[in-house]
Amino acid sequence: MTGAAGTLAQLRSHPRGVQLLLVNQFTINLGFYMLMPYLAAHLSGTLGLAAWVVGLVLGVRNFSQQGMFLVGGTLADRLGHKPMIVAGCVLRTVGFAALGLVSSVPALIAASALTGLAGALFNPAVRAYLAADAGDRRVEAFALFHVFYQAGILLGPLVGLVLTGVDFQLTCLVAAGLFAVLSVVQIKALPPRPREAAQDPDPDPGSGSGAGAEPGAEKTTGDGPRGGVLRQWRDILAHRSFLLFSLAMTGSYVLTFQVYLALPLEVRRIGGEGGGATAAVALLFVVSGLCTILGQTRMTAWCGARWEPGVAVAIGLVVMGLAFVPLLVATALPVPEAGTARWLLAALPPALAALLLAVGTMIAYPFEMDIVVRLSGGRWVATHYGFYNTVCGIGITLGNLVTGAALDASRAAGAPALPWAALGVLGLGSAVALHALHRAGRLAPARPVTV
Repeated sequence: MTGAAGTLAQLRSHPRGVQLLLVNQFTINLGFYMLMPYLAAHLSGTLGLAAWVVGLVLGVRNFSQQGMFLVGGTLADRLGHKPMIVAGCVLRTVGFAALGLVSSVPALIAASALTGLAGALFNPAVRAYLAADAGDRRVEAFALFHVFYQAGILLGPLVGLVLTGVDFQLTCLVAAGLFAVLSVVQIKALPPRPREAAQDPDPDPGSGSGAGAEPGAEKTTGDGPRGGVLRQWRDILAHRSFLLFSLAMTGSYVLTFQVYLALPLEVRRIGGEGGGATAAVALLFVVSGLCTILGQTRMTAWCGARWEPGVAVAIGLVVMGLAFVPLLVATALPVPEAGTARWLLAALPPALAALLLAVGTMIAYPFEMDIVVRLSGGRWVATHYGFYNTVCGIGITLGNLVTGAALDASRAAGAPALPWAALGVLGLGSAVALHALHRAGRLAPARPVTV
């Protein structure tokens, strides 16, 4: 059984909670990506805001999400996964509706902050709930999650293009309506999961738990939370294996984000600003999304039968690093004056890079998500996901600043190959770091994990 039929069969074989979360994630991304790609044009065009104000509004959304992931994960572990998922959807309903209805800068900033906070609340909770409900099928569940995630990214901008062609306000209200429906569905249909506060580690360092011990060897108690949130965060920060894994994986997120930054810039550098370049940029997302939708579950099954999780993630990172070789080679070719040859040079190397980035992510992502659970010891899972997302988000921000500056400087210096070489080295370096952690036994818990 292959393709869509196999994916649907796998979906039906999982518990109801997993099924609902996968469909919810598709809808979350559908609503988000039907609106966000067109928000900047609305702010600068329809509302006539200055470029710095547009950047501020968009930056507030990103900061409120990345900066609050750890808080969102902690709340999910202490108050329950379902309440945070529902709260995030409600906040995004309000935020998206406000983006279409308000025009003052303070109101737009507040609405943007709400949409970011919403993501910080439901993202760690969704992943922790999925890991718990899937049990020993976590890797397979996260492979399906990635399929539905990418399907929403692929379809969302197309729906948004049609709606925004009528009116951007309509886009906002439809997106808000989707999140309102999600909120109601999850309140009624998503089974609750217990809080994890009662599984706080024993604070006695001599008991084998606490900051110096690896999760999985820790004692659990039934007496409720002990040590509080700050102790919980300190324990995570002191978990060296998890911290090293998080830092090593930031490279993968910097690389995959280049589909939104460096690759479109390269397309437009060679292809210009016309319709052909726009089509070539769209091709990047179509290639990436379709590759994942059609091949993720089979890729995960194939890799899982051959490699341990740490090896699979390292191999995925190698593929991500090699994704920039086509762009490196293309810089040695003369740029045609115009016509089909120029369009092909603008479109094909970035499209091949996007394809290889998608393949590398397909290999790594389900095992990467599983490793987070393993390193957590099956406890405070949402908090671990929140911390992990925060670290990777900071890495993306810094990586994009450096990449953007490198692109400008290298072109000014007449050395356009250097950024692609550097990105390739980043991927290979991250792979070496992951493989070293795997060889040292740092990617496995001290005992089997039960979430």
